[in-house]
Amino acid sequence: MHIRELWRYPVKSMLGESCETLAFDTRGAKNDRIFAVRTAEGKFGSGKNTRRFRRIDGLFRFSASYQDDAPVITFPDGATRRGGDRNLDAALSDACAQPVTLTREAEVPHFDAGAVHLVTTSALAWLQNQLPDCTVEPSRFRPNLVVDDDGAALDDKDWIGGIIRIGDVELEVAEATERCGMVAFPQGSYAFEPKILRTITQNANLNFGLYANVRATGVLSVNDPLRLEKP
Repeated sequence: MHIRELWRYPVKSMLGESCETLAFDTRGAKNDRIFAVRTAEGKFGSGKNTRRFRRIDGLFRFSASYQDDAPVITFPDGATRRGGDRNLDAALSDACAQPVTLTREAEVPHFDAGAVHLVTTSALAWLQNQLPDCTVEPSRFRPNLVVDDDGAALDDKDWIGGIIRIGDVELEVAEATERCGMVAFPQGSYAFEPKILRTITQNANLNFGLYANVRATGVLSVNDPLRLEKP
């Protein structure tokens, strides 16, 4: 097995950036979801409503990347603004049709659940086989790691409790990822695909992907080999 793709998402619920190398610390992928769009009521912009998050439709129309550890946001009209721009919050508020600010993470991480999210090519191939007319791409599921495990079956649940070793990095697989409507949302060039969530709900108990925590830190690169020690 090896790493096929690495991803991070500078702003929660915006499209992210593909990386050739990515550092991991005890929090997770470096600078992953460090920023979030915050509403006037103090909730963080997301694709769903929870105690901490507030659904803001259209965040997937934005994308974000880093330049010297500062986020650069690309708006739906193609305009870009860098974090720290005094007009950024006003532009975001106008585009989101409500007052919002770009906020840096404080004491509580912006993650939904686990620190690191991964999907396997086996699970992706299984879902594609279920939905041959849909576009099943890894980035639709917003992983940090796409693991190439050379198969076509939804068989990653027995990874839970195991340890993934990639060079100096150790990841402890904590739980399955419970999906929400975000996987069906249009993202970039991807169309709205409600059958994706329906299939995961009916055939996988709403779970697709895995959350993991970092036990040993380091830097990962695309094509790095990995080893799984199952529980």
